[in-house]
Amino acid sequence: MHAVIVTGGKQYRVTEGDVLRIEKLEAGKDGKVEFDQVLLLSDGAENIRIGTPYVEGSKVTATVEGQGRADKVEIFKLRRRKHYRRHQGHRQSYTEIKITGIKAGKK
Repeated sequence: MHAVIVTGGKQYRVTEGDVLRIEKLEAGKDGKVEFDQVLLLSDGAENIRIGTPYVEGSKVTATVEGQGRADKVEIFKLRRRKHYRRHQGHRQSYTEIKITGIKAGKK
């Protein structure tokens, strides 16, 4: 069974046991997280449920594996021959989660 969930303004296709990095959540290590914004549920080619916009009564549960920050992204702007240089860096925070269960709601 897999599902498509929304978190942090992004959509993720998940199955039970997946480990993924999402936008930072305020949850400690080994904390439980529930996602109730499920766009699609599927357990094969014949049983597909698409929400309008969300599948009613369904939820995806996960545990927090850890928090971290991604690799640095360098931003460098340059205008040649104009003495214009700007240098900036950014590290995005993330939460690493492991999907523990997908619960389908009523039909």
